[in-house]
Amino acid sequence: MPGKAGSRKAEEHLAQQSKKPAAGGHGFGTAPVFLASISTILGAILFLRFGYAVAHVGPVGTLLIIFLGHLVTIPTALAIAEIATNRRVEGGGEYYIISRSFGATVGGMIGIALYLSQAVSVAFYVIAFAEAFRPLAPLLESSTGIAFDPRIVSLPAFVGLAWVVFKQGAGIGVKALWVVIVALGLSLILFFLGSAPEGVVIDQVELFGMGREADSFMIVFAIVFPAFTGMTAGVGLSGDLANPKKSIPLGIISATAAGLIVYILVVFKLSSSASPEMLAGDQLVMQQIALWGPIIPIGLAAATVSSAIGSILVAPRTLQALAADRIVPYAPVNRFLAFGVGPENEPRNATLVTSALAFVTVALGNVDFVASIISMFFMVTYGSLCAISFLEHFAARPSFRPSFRSKWYISLIGAIMCLFLMFQMDPLYAILALAIMFLLYKGINAARGGEGDLASMFHGVMTQATRYLQVKLQRRTNRPHNEEWRPSIIMLNERTFSHAAPLQLFSWLCNRYGFGTYLHFTKGQLNDSTYQESRELLLRLIEMSELQQSGLYLDTMISPSLRTALSQTLQAPGVSGMENNTILFEFSPGDSDERMDSISDGCLIASDVRMNSLVLRHGDHFFGGRAHLHIWLTWHDYRNANLMILLSYILLGHPDWHEAEITVYAAFPFAEVDEQRAKLNTMIEAGRLPISKKNLRIFPTDEKVDFNKLVEKHSSMADLVIFGFTSDRLREKDTDLFLKHPSLRDVLFVCAQERILIE
Repeated sequence: MPGKAGSRKAEEHLAQQSKKPAAGGHGFGTAPVFLASISTILGAILFLRFGYAVAHVGPVGTLLIIFLGHLVTIPTALAIAEIATNRRVEGGGEYYIISRSFGATVGGMIGIALYLSQAVSVAFYVIAFAEAFRPLAPLLESSTGIAFDPRIVSLPAFVGLAWVVFKQGAGIGVKALWVVIVALGLSLILFFLGSAPEGVVIDQVELFGMGREADSFMIVFAIVFPAFTGMTAGVGLSGDLANPKKSIPLGIISATAAGLIVYILVVFKLSSSASPEMLAGDQLVMQQIALWGPIIPIGLAAATVSSAIGSILVAPRTLQALAADRIVPYAPVNRFLAFGVGPENEPRNATLVTSALAFVTVALGNVDFVASIISMFFMVTYGSLCAISFLEHFAARPSFRPSFRSKWYISLIGAIMCLFLMFQMDPLYAILALAIMFLLYKGINAARGGEGDLASMFHGVMTQATRYLQVKLQRRTNRPHNEEWRPSIIMLNERTFSHAAPLQLFSWLCNRYGFGTYLHFTKGQLNDSTYQESRELLLRLIEMSELQQSGLYLDTMISPSLRTALSQTLQAPGVSGMENNTILFEFSPGDSDERMDSISDGCLIASDVRMNSLVLRHGDHFFGGRAHLHIWLTWHDYRNANLMILLSYILLGHPDWHEAEITVYAAFPFAEVDEQRAKLNTMIEAGRLPISKKNLRIFPTDEKVDFNKLVEKHSSMADLVIFGFTSDRLREKDTDLFLKHPSLRDVLFVCAQERILIE
């Protein structure tokens, strides 16, 4: 009995293994990649629409179209070659490359557009195949009395093609490519060996086409552009290649180069062998020029059949790969589409779906309309591929080590050209295409639980950009005198989750004009336990910061005591690329002497390293209605005035304080009042103090005036009061300096160590 059970398990294991795709598929070499690409490049557009293009925009305009088109396709070909040589490429072609670089969500968004472009391309090539039979139209009409409709040919031809591919798979398709490429090559050779039709003399070539009667340049471009997109046809065979890293770059780059040369030669041949009227009036004008005319419809049929075969082989494999990655938010549909047959994992079900979609498109029967749709789909896909390559260059990820490398600026040109040409061809369709892509991303991202692929995609780029900017900013050792001061504040605090006011003030001060680094302090020795605890606390901090929409940089610090932690904090480098210039402390009335002493020590150490100190005294008021902000200037700390006023206006720049009013109170000895009033008024008029005269009040003081009562009388109801202090006064008064004016609500003490100008 155990033997039978073991045998049954072995049989089940073999059955499961037979359902898995083979690692190498059919094991093709480079030739099928080149053949699939070149036969699609030299396809229907070349035979049916290049004469139209030369007629309407002239040889100069057509060469410009070729140039612009290859500003898209050459960067794309290089980007595909680069990304394909970075990692093992499996089934799914371009989609696989995109998804493994951008992630499944972004890859799925682009992959759907790619699949649609491939599926519609099948229909386009079958419609164009039917045009090869147009020379037989008079015979058909005279013998049957039925007007020729290309769908009489295209629909049965498509059904036959789909049936062959469905039954035989990729093997028969690649064999057919060898046959049709011979016919295609022969037709082009005989075309170049031909001459102008009898009786036609081309005295002068119309360099710019038919003039007023011609279609616009961008209309012609949209119709002709699909001719250049065929270079990626061979990429779809990635799962069936023995060595994708070698075959994909070599196949697509050589096919792109060969296609470019043929396009240019065809333009010169057409413009020198036929008039614009002939080129515009006869889709198969190449037949009149060729050494043996019938070879052109044969070549067209061969090109369109080969292109259709290439597309109908590639599109189902893209759909199968999408389903294997669970892009469709319905598991039974994914299982149905991902199902493969045989050791080569032939995508039978995906072929059925693709055939149905293509059949509907074939029934439309309009070559130009379908060509325009394909152009928009391909632009989105190619632009994305170029963007991947560009971002990979700047992300500098260690895992990105392609054996073939493009240049970042070539990929950038490709991405920009795609976006530019989309809007040039049809702005409305371009906006709709981008909107659909956005909705696809949101839908797939939601279905996959919010994987955040876009954030991951830009993370490496942002890291590199930050590194570069930090190094550049640090090297600016000689800061100009007149450079505006901005806060780069650091704060160390162990009471993050029990005292909300300090973190709130910190986020206000660093909201827009400055940068803030907040360190949560944990007392203890650094070990595995405390480190793990600090990581958990950091996650809580980040979550809290997101809820508060705070723009602070958050981290944790473990140290044996608050004093040692402060010493470490004051030496910490600025993460914004500029050194920290200010440190913020906080306390509440009733805090321990140890805490108050650590704040005093911290301020004195900060003064030694020329760092500004801010000390917040807070209670339960939590800044009240944030409507009244009072600044007190005295003869002791006049050097702090600019920093005090500047911090006040930074606060007013935050939406939470936008309705607040600043009032400045200045207390000077009787003998100095007139002089100081004149000085302050001059500074206000010159704009060096950004306050109004009506908000400035000056008090003469001497020994008879109780300064504490004066402050209490005017500021007891203020939401925040700002005082200045100096390190000398702190040494003299110690922490009693921060306990003055107990009747006030929230108080900020400011000590400026920098010379700060307000211009």
